[in-house]
Amino acid sequence: MAYDEELADRVRGHLQHQDGVGERTMFGGLAFLVGGHMAVAASSRGGLMVRCDPAGAEELLSGAGVERFEMGGRTLGGWLHVDAEAVADDADLQRWIGVGVRQVATLPPA
Repeated sequence: MAYDEELADRVRGHLQHQDGVGERTMFGGLAFLVGGHMAVAASSRGGLMVRCDPAGAEELLSGAGVERFEMGGRTLGGWLHVDAEAVADDADLQRWIGVGVRQVATLPPA
């Protein structure tokens, strides 16, 4: 399955005023990088892949439609999958994009 292009356009719109944004196709999805680090992606599974602080993941997992991101049978620490319904509202999408952008801001320059 290809990524949701409408979701990718919405993410692009939310990031239009963010400095240092780039895009790259990765793992069948479209990744949005901030400062060279992947912050969020329109996932090939549908919905949004979000980078987060691993220490704060449990709290974020309490929301409906949110789970740890798995690839190849492995759970990736510091990554969440947020299903399409949980980002259907623009305010919710902005919130999840913010989680990813704040997390990559803590990383060393790429």
